[in-house]
Amino acid sequence: MNNSPTFGDQVVAFNKQLAYTGNLPDGFAVINPFIENPETIPTMERFYHKFYNDNKKRKFIIGINPSRHGAGITGVPFTDTKRLKHVCGIEMKTAYSHEPSSVYLYDVIEQYGGPSAFYSDFYINSPFPLAITRHNEHNRWINANYYDDKALFEALKPYMVTTLKNHLRLPIDASKVYVLGKKNAAFLAKINAEEHLFGELVILEHPRFIQQYKSREKADYLLKYLSLLAT
Repeated sequence: MNNSPTFGDQVVAFNKQLAYTGNLPDGFAVINPFIENPETIPTMERFYHKFYNDNKKRKFIIGINPSRHGAGITGVPFTDTKRLKHVCGIEMKTAYSHEPSSVYLYDVIEQYGGPSAFYSDFYINSPFPLAITRHNEHNRWINANYYDDKALFEALKPYMVTTLKNHLRLPIDASKVYVLGKKNAAFLAKINAEEHLFGELVILEHPRFIQQYKSREKADYLLKYLSLLAT
């Protein structure tokens, strides 16, 4: 009997130890959903034990950092509570969220053959796996990206490098990775040039960009995603 941890077990353990204790520039904050919402850890565990209950090697899709309405609540990248419930069959009782990036990604997943088929082949995460927010001029906290501010990137970079190396301890194919977002790809290329973590970086437009600005061309982007992910 094989008692070694499954892919899902390893992701659960990775998520449970996440903590960012470094400095942040003024006006930025980090949200750790695994600490702030008591339902996030059991929800995330159900997801990874359902779809990653094996040791199969997977391709790596790399996002930017979670949004506060997606993985910032569910603990599952690009997955809001609506798609978590209605597509993945996992319901959160204490939270409700709708996230544009999740809408697009799950359209890709549907075209791919559904969540079981997709997650059997792919693992999604981010170089900074916790949500980042910034205080805007209207005195509101809004989503932020790790590269939005030079001082923010420099503060987060050591943690991001460590996180990426920890991802590669999973059964991941690092010879070719799929990067969501052109600016994200530019920053990851710089990190990769220094750290030599990955082989080829395949760049895809970010789901939120497509959903928000290119919705009329969505069908074309879906075909592009499916074509590139098949390589």
